[in-house]
Amino acid sequence: MSLDPRQVVLAPVVSEKSYSLIEDNKYSFRVHPRAHKTQIRQAVEELFDVKVVGVNVIKVRPKPKRRGWTRGQKPGWKKAIVELRAGDRIEIFEGAAV
Repeated sequence: MSLDPRQVVLAPVVSEKSYSLIEDNKYSFRVHPRAHKTQIRQAVEELFDVKVVGVNVIKVRPKPKRRGWTRGQKPGWKKAIVELRAGDRIEIFEGAAV
């Protein structure tokens, strides 16, 4: 499956945990559900002009939700935690207060 780098990396993950990982030079992204580690590595290197050292992929499970009698489910998604080479930074995460 051939995906454009902009189709692989969908959005940065904004949470307290993801911002605490930035100190360890790790960045979290929401990625395409069918993208694999190699595609994620290539997409991040091409989009942000950095060198990726490692990629960890996590499938976030769907959560059941209720509103009164109505039952439903939040959709699941795929998250990638990308570790960069020492000295590399991604600018979109800079300036965020933790």
